[in-house]
Amino acid sequence: MAQRKTVENLTGNAQSIRKKHAEFLFPSVINYYKEPLVLADGKGRRIRDVQGKEYLDFFGGILTVSVAHSHPRICSAVKEQIDKLSHTSTLYQTVPIVELAETLASITPGKLKKTFFTASGTEADETAVMLAQVYTGRQELVALRHGYSGRSLLAQSLTAHAPWRAIPTQVAAVKHVVSPYCYRCAFGLTYPACDVKCARDIEELIRTTTVGQIAGFLAEPIQGVGGFVTPPPEYFKVAVEIVRRYGGLFICDEVQTGFGRTGGKMFGIEHWGVLPEIMTMAKGVANGLPLGVTIAIPEVADSLKALTISTFGGNPVSCAAANATLGVIRDENIPSHAEKVGAELRSGLEGLKDKYPRVIGDVRGMGLMQAIELVEDETAGNRTPNPEATVRLFEETKTRGLLIGKGGLYGNVIRISPPMTVTSEEVREAVRLLDESLGAMKG
Repeated sequence: MAQRKTVENLTGNAQSIRKKHAEFLFPSVINYYKEPLVLADGKGRRIRDVQGKEYLDFFGGILTVSVAHSHPRICSAVKEQIDKLSHTSTLYQTVPIVELAETLASITPGKLKKTFFTASGTEADETAVMLAQVYTGRQELVALRHGYSGRSLLAQSLTAHAPWRAIPTQVAAVKHVVSPYCYRCAFGLTYPACDVKCARDIEELIRTTTVGQIAGFLAEPIQGVGGFVTPPPEYFKVAVEIVRRYGGLFICDEVQTGFGRTGGKMFGIEHWGVLPEIMTMAKGVANGLPLGVTIAIPEVADSLKALTISTFGGNPVSCAAANATLGVIRDENIPSHAEKVGAELRSGLEGLKDKYPRVIGDVRGMGLMQAIELVEDETAGNRTPNPEATVRLFEETKTRGLLIGKGGLYGNVIRISPPMTVTSEEVREAVRLLDESLGAMKG
């Protein structure tokens, strides 16, 4: 009774909740804004704080609310499953986990077929790396600079993004190649005259920093935390050909890019025409419920002979949510919709770049995964990252009722990724609010 009274007393009292948050949670649990938001409820693309203010959500819980807050079809599936069976672990078979695995085999590209479920993207990537090492009998892996793979020891070693690494690299078998970050090319070159040197450099990396044969290459089709870095069209064909020549598998990290997010295709890598041996997913697969996915071609999956389980992986409630989410994505043709409204969003952001050429240095992304990079003064050729502008823009958009995300190694990239059911009208509203916020920053 005392605990319930405490919660009731906190409801609607934002300052009290912030105080309790500071007292009882790790201080490293970062929050956006000088005065963090305390969110209470959401519907569709709108969300409200405990004080009743409404916000248009254009970050979607870090690309996790894939089709809408409190989507009725998904809520109904979750409630129905909770009433029947809420937990078993992978020691027992359930209908939802088998249905989901079968669906994933039918929608993923190439020969991907067999799935192992976990509770997060971090665990999915861990599983993928283990599979590659077991199948090839090798240990060393290539990952991308500016990449992000999660919070575990291995995931932090895969991550090449200093602000997100709490400890020095512990897994020496991970080698990092330069990112296909055309706006900030590590070689000082310009696409397409560069001949995608960032991809071709993988060969020298393998020949100089490994034993010459590797287990695999893990990469996001579009780097998420890295600031929606979008590779050129030739990148993955060149990179993966080199990796396979030196004995490695391609592990495609679709944690942020999957399920139509990039527009026109179900998975991001399909835009580059390369088929992975292993693919990982999480975030949007269950519209916010915790679920990680590692799917592999049969011969790779079958190479794992050691016993393995996941206590929370494939939880029947999460799987029910995922089955319902994928049903919505299929029935509403979300990839096509994301392509259409994503083009409208991109056009609006390009217009803002033209209007604010000093502060907006680059616009990039695909579908409903778009970003603007803020710099000191692009008109003067000054591409110095401007994280201070990010902080100001965040406060201005918060005031106007728009939620956005940020990323990039320097904290100067605005990540824009609404739930994929977003309407054209909501896209225009978001662009208008960004316009007003950028204009207010000039003062």
